[in-house]
Amino acid sequence: MHFDIFTLFPAMFQGPFTESILKRAQERALLSIALHNIRDVTTDKHHIVDDYPYGGGAGMVMKPDPIFAAIEAVHQGGPIIYLTPQGRLFNQQIAQELAQEPRLTLLCGHYEGIDERVCQHLITDEISIGDYVLTGGELAAMVVVDAVSRLIPDVLAAESTQEESHGSNMLEYPHYTRPPEFRGWRVPDVLLSGHHAQITRWRRKEAIRRTRQRRPDLFAKLDLSSKQDQKILKELDEEEQS
Repeated sequence: MHFDIFTLFPAMFQGPFTESILKRAQERALLSIALHNIRDVTTDKHHIVDDYPYGGGAGMVMKPDPIFAAIEAVHQGGPIIYLTPQGRLFNQQIAQELAQEPRLTLLCGHYEGIDERVCQHLITDEISIGDYVLTGGELAAMVVVDAVSRLIPDVLAAESTQEESHGSNMLEYPHYTRPPEFRGWRVPDVLLSGHHAQITRWRRKEAIRRTRQRRPDLFAKLDLSSKQDQKILKELDEEEQS
């Protein structure tokens, strides 16, 4: 998979993209990332990429001509995504959707935003990583690249992504590791039992419990009609009442 990222600050990406899983994925040629400085396509002496908004108002707006020139010079297909607070809210399902694409183009806005003609005639999708405002789209682009990249085959072990939070509208069950007792707090006995069926059921129950407690919006979407899930729900109700 290949990412083209268009930004005014390419140096911001050097830490996140040159460490850990993303670094190894690039070394194994599972993933490639190209950073493009939008200022490089400007022809004026000062490499100006922004101007005052028509109609007045605070701040500056990124000009359309450098953005079009920069993206059109390298775009070879695939979605062109603008990272903006006005976009659709990013989630695991969108990450899975984007992971099916061989190429993604990400545009990082700055200042008060970009000229609307870029959105109307070049951008194919707009994504927000949350209901808040950042100083620019760079951090949002890093989040999208990280979330999408880990879903590319062989970047992670397949088992690592099968039972994750949000993978099926359910939060993940709790995890424990050695030592079995720490400061008087013991790991649940079932996890030390070696009984795989009981462990699987315990994890399912704890995932349902956690989703119901922490994310009732996700819980409302779950299909819990099986006999096992109905029994688990009854147990959870009884535990809460006791």
